[in-house]
Amino acid sequence: MFWPMLAIALGFCGIAVLGVLAVRVFVAAQRLGRQVAATTETINRAAEDLERAATRLAATGEALR
Repeated sequence: MFWPMLAIALGFCGIAVLGVLAVRVFVAAQRLGRQVAATTETINRAAEDLERAATRLAATGEALR
């Protein structure tokens, strides 16, 4: 009777460990998603600034030398 109880206890512990790891992966994936969104917004803002600067430069007719 000892071995079946030990097997059940170890199985429960294994499932509990997998559950904790799944929660940690989920939290890390959410954090990564937020970082990607913030970085994308920063890149888009920089691209818009560059486009505005290029438009102004083209409108003045000046060339970079």
